[in-house]
Amino acid sequence: MIPRAVETSGNVAQEERETYDNWTEVSEYLYLMFYQAAKQGDWQLAMHVLCIFPEDIGRSITESRETVLHIAFASKQMDFIKEVVRILTEQDFEKTNADGDTALCFAAKLGIVTIAKELVARNNRLPLIRNSEGRTPLCIAVLFAHREMALYLCSVTSFEHLSPNEYTEILMATITYDMYGMPYISIIYTALYILKINEKSGTARYRENHAALREVARKPFAFGSKNRLSLWKGSLNLWFKGIGNKTSMQALVQELVSCVSEAFVPFKSRPFSYICVRILLFDAAKFGNVEFLIILIRSYPNIIWITNDFHQSLFHIAVINRQQSVFNLIYEIGAVKEIILTYVDSYKQNILHLAGKLAPPSRLNLVPGAALQMQQELLWFKKVEKIMPPSYLNQKNRKGQTPGDIFTEEHQHLQREGKEWMKDTANYCLIVATLITTVVFAAAFTVPGGSNQETGTPIFLKNKWFRVFFISDAVALVFSSSSILIFLSILTSRFTEMNFLKSLPLKLVSGLTALFISIVAMLVAFSATCFLVFESEMAWLPFVIIVLVCVPIILFVLLHFKLWADIIRSIW
Repeated sequence: MIPRAVETSGNVAQEERETYDNWTEVSEYLYLMFYQAAKQGDWQLAMHVLCIFPEDIGRSITESRETVLHIAFASKQMDFIKEVVRILTEQDFEKTNADGDTALCFAAKLGIVTIAKELVARNNRLPLIRNSEGRTPLCIAVLFAHREMALYLCSVTSFEHLSPNEYTEILMATITYDMYGMPYISIIYTALYILKINEKSGTARYRENHAALREVARKPFAFGSKNRLSLWKGSLNLWFKGIGNKTSMQALVQELVSCVSEAFVPFKSRPFSYICVRILLFDAAKFGNVEFLIILIRSYPNIIWITNDFHQSLFHIAVINRQQSVFNLIYEIGAVKEIILTYVDSYKQNILHLAGKLAPPSRLNLVPGAALQMQQELLWFKKVEKIMPPSYLNQKNRKGQTPGDIFTEEHQHLQREGKEWMKDTANYCLIVATLITTVVFAAAFTVPGGSNQETGTPIFLKNKWFRVFFISDAVALVFSSSSILIFLSILTSRFTEMNFLKSLPLKLVSGLTALFISIVAMLVAFSATCFLVFESEMAWLPFVIIVLVCVPIILFVLLHFKLWADIIRSIW
């Protein structure tokens, strides 16, 4: 409806129109005012324009055919939008800009659910009006990863009016943007259901389905790795029989594999099928999606033998990309393992040669510090070396290099960086340990409360807090001195390749642990001194100090626990 102020000013507006000689210039000026009002959210200014042009509320006022509502959406002027929505007619809501976007398309792009609900309530045809790219507001919301908007539009969009292309696009986007939790699973399964109907009717788009399946293969964290299944257990699991608990992503992969299984039958008369399955296999191996591999191998057992263009198996790919969970499947394939381990690629490299190459930066940077990265690389090399046939350990590649030669050559720079990182860390910790040793050593001879002038014994000798002080001071002195010796041994180390495997990390974690104990003991000694001095006069003060003392201890744990845990994990 038109506001009352607009209706009552009709005569005035007519008189004003007649007074202008150049009507085009005036209209352009008022359109500019209207634009500024929408952009700034100034409803009072917009009302002034509407008094003169009441019918222009739904017209396009820019060269890009944006209406006032489009401009207000782009500027995110929520209050202004609500006022405009109350005035517009059903036909006004369907007007599009140069890109074919309705107001609901704008709302979908911005993720404004409250306004979208008002728009759909006024015109329920909006969810099916596509923009110039042929996308509905639901497709737009999913592509922009607006989860709540996607959920709402899913409830008001008639899926039977969507095309196979749109179903595939929705499916791909929900997987890409991790929108496969329980609230969104209805969107995915609706798309899958339509795709399966299309498949049965002979109109399935196998390439698009394969693209969706490939996107799942690249999502190793979509499954959750807490209950990781072994290869053959996964193959025999009741998972696919619908019995037991299934996570949404496990069920999704099952449906996807089922949906495209007829299109991807390897080793038969369809070369395209073989290529598709091979791509899925190596994508999953590269990204560490072991659960997907289990599903794929369960569907196609012979897939374990597939190699890429360089004659590399999925285990070779796992070694190149340092995907431990995928490589561990090699221990579960029995005698097949002995054959696959003897594969030599196009460059005459066996799998140990590949383990000797430097890991990709994305995998290498998962471990903090160059020294620990060097250790992880050594652990990988040793792990692969243990299962290799003896005759392959010193096999030479096309360049005449053994696996050990490749490892040394590829890791020279990382070894130098590890040496510098270890030395710098040891130096910084050595300074802290030295300061603690100096402080606690001096404190042992300047006991709190002083000493008896005649006997030389401490005045608080029989006080329990004095015993706490002296014991904790002694502990701090012993452990800080120990950490000094440990860090000195790091500085004088030879820093050979094998030193990075266990010796240096063990020394580092021992030094950090001793340093932490000395810091805690020093702070306990300080707290005990506070109790000795202030307990009789201000009993509350020592407790306040104890709370404050906990702050540096907690900080030390928070800042160094990850490093400490990484070292412990790598050693054991």
